[in-house]
Amino acid sequence: MCAGAIINARIPRVVIAAKDEKCGACGSVCDLFNMNFNHHPAAEYGLLEEDSQALLQEFFRDLREKLKDRPKWKKPE
Repeated sequence: MCAGAIINARIPRVVIAAKDEKCGACGSVCDLFNMNFNHHPAAEYGLLEEDSQALLQEFFRDLREKLKDRPKWKKPE
């Protein structure tokens, strides 16, 4: 959704610090910025990649820890 919003908003330049190797739509799983759309933002990759990757990993590790005891689904009423 983010890549689509960037294209629709005609944002000229995007800096992507850490690629999402599992679900990314900008240079990893697919590359929406190079598909046949009417706008093609310039994408720069890797700025502070290691620091950004560490922040993301820490955030999601903490989130998983915080939510691990939460029920995975709601019981029907």
